[in-house]
Amino acid sequence: MKASLLLIGLLSAGVALAGPPAPKQEGIEGKNYKWNAQEGEKVEALHKKGDVKNGLEAYEVCGACHLPSGAGRPDGTFPQLAGQHSTVLIKQMADIRAGLRDNPTMYPFAITLTDPQELADAAAYINSLCIPIEHGKYEGVDAAMQVAKGKELYEKQCLECHGKNGEGDKAKFYPVIAGQHYKYLLRQMTEIRDGHRRNANPDMVKVIKPYTNEQLVAISAYQSSLVMPGNMCKPKAGKKK
Repeated sequence: MKASLLLIGLLSAGVALAGPPAPKQEGIEGKNYKWNAQEGEKVEALHKKGDVKNGLEAYEVCGACHLPSGAGRPDGTFPQLAGQHSTVLIKQMADIRAGLRDNPTMYPFAITLTDPQELADAAAYINSLCIPIEHGKYEGVDAAMQVAKGKELYEKQCLECHGKNGEGDKAKFYPVIAGQHYKYLLRQMTEIRDGHRRNANPDMVKVIKPYTNEQLVAISAYQSSLVMPGNMCKPKAGKKK
């Protein structure tokens, strides 16, 4: 209820104007940057047991953009969150709150989470959601060719960390990418390659740096075709699988 009232207030006042400016912390552009440093509220949240029931209330403020299902938007403006590893969710929320990852749209909402326990609760709830099977994919006439080309590239250098089915790695903070929107994947990989995502993993930056725009399109096309058996939502009645 608290989050709902605050959400109404933020939306009625205009998100961009309502929130305080985000802090700025040295990221990958700085010489002292250490990826995923184990410190601050992130570590506190990671050591707490998330409560899914409480997380539902905490997530209300997130649902306006990411939708109650956690599906996000197929146009890639807001990522699909459902089924994401709790470690990844806590890290990204903590990074945005600390000013390590720039996201002025999300920041006013992220700071409404009161403490590390609420971060853990929200992450536990989001992780409990099934991954929607309907999401944004590459829709060009050459889709089959792009997916095949992307598969070849993905299996060379992405599969080791993100897994055969895009399942990521909870312990290593590698995100689930199965069920993610094509346009979001393409935007994030481009920003990581170009140094604009300041909380990026330097190891991934090294891997992705040589890739051309065309290659990133192909990899994103393939990634957005991945599914995780057992974690996907069931098809709606009357819908083809």
